[in-house]
Amino acid sequence: MRNLADRKLLKFLLVGVVNTLVGTAIMFGLYNLAHASYWVSSAANYILTSILSFFLNKYFTFHNQQKSISQVVRFAANIAVCYLLAYGIAKPACRSLLQGFSVEIQDNISMFTGMCLFTGFNYLGQRLLVFHET
Repeated sequence: MRNLADRKLLKFLLVGVVNTLVGTAIMFGLYNLAHASYWVSSAANYILTSILSFFLNKYFTFHNQQKSISQVVRFAANIAVCYLLAYGIAKPACRSLLQGFSVEIQDNISMFTGMCLFTGFNYLGQRLLVFHET
């Protein structure tokens, strides 16, 4: 297995910056301005930016030319698993650590923490499982 911290990681992180900017606007806008729930706000972020992420990472990061429905299915499964793991860890951890703070502060910090966890899980999943880069 090649080193996972190579040029592809840098490209993935660049794509991540674009996705994070778009996703942050969606997620925090829905939660704080539209008063959507924690789960709706974070899920909307990942559904919409996942589409962008798939194409940017497929062609820019991994230079993958494969055209198959199984790759799209693996990508969708990866996103779902990463989302559930990241936010499943972040929300209870932040609730526990930030007990004296308001629910809004807990949720905002939890969403940020979830984004960070998601990025790490997603990189590994896309590289190893979706685009088969070792």
